[in-house]
Amino acid sequence: MIAASPNTPAEIAELLAFYASAGVDEALEDAPINRFAEVRPKQAERASAPAARESTPPERPASGPGPDANRAPQRPAAAPGLDASKVPDAPARSMPATAAMPDEAQALLARQMAASASTLDELRQHMAGFDGCNLKFTAKNLVFADGNPNAELMLVGEAPGRDEDLEGLPFVGRSGRLLDRMLAAIGLDRNSAYIANVIPWRPPGNRTPTPHETEICRPFIERQIELVNPKVLVNLGGPSAKTLLNTTEGILRLRGNWRTHTTASGTIIPAMPTLHPAYLLRTPAHKKLAWRDFLEVKAKLRALG
Repeated sequence: MIAASPNTPAEIAELLAFYASAGVDEALEDAPINRFAEVRPKQAERASAPAARESTPPERPASGPGPDANRAPQRPAAAPGLDASKVPDAPARSMPATAAMPDEAQALLARQMAASASTLDELRQHMAGFDGCNLKFTAKNLVFADGNPNAELMLVGEAPGRDEDLEGLPFVGRSGRLLDRMLAAIGLDRNSAYIANVIPWRPPGNRTPTPHETEICRPFIERQIELVNPKVLVNLGGPSAKTLLNTTEGILRLRGNWRTHTTASGTIIPAMPTLHPAYLLRTPAHKKLAWRDFLEVKAKLRALG
């Protein structure tokens, strides 16, 4: 919890870390500035006092800084109740490195919390109490999982959408209804499968999760897979496949080819990357490709007994 009026170095550091994890990458001043204003040196001064111009910088308009203002480091505006003298000067070109430090710290915390969970219920409690991902503060619900945790098949998508966020369950909207039909086509349903997402909180506006957000949430889904220990893993869409299979290939290259996911304990799980139901709704012609992939999954489950 961020203090209302942080004054100690620890409280200030915590506040800045929160701003960074929330995506704040620029300090703004209280008064608006017209950064498009042109600097027009006075012609009279240029004609009458050339020597003075060499030693004295030109005046800047009252409406804002000149074109070189962004090149100089500026002190960020203090938050309400924060002593401005205690806010360090921020280098103009070092914001990305500064913003990445809290993300790494939160990813480390996520790894520690995930590893300490010995059951799915404990993992869910840890995720509900984890405040290191900024997506949690804009989502309505934690979308943990749906289906049978003892199932032989586990399916993992990318992130919840609007309907999932409202209900707190994965794949309950249009994509979910299509996924139900895809499972039914190979003789399965939600009672014989376990469904989750790489990201358990809905990104605002259904935007794509950032690499930092994905990396922070990765330990939770990896531990979730390890605890469920399915015989077969299905990666629904490119982001899920890239995150859990450690690859950079596109989903159209990956799909239909068996890969493996290795858990932290060393268990190797056969994984089938396939097209996300949301993609299939936009591109119905590719449903035949997903159908082939699910037939492969059905055959693999039968072969594994």
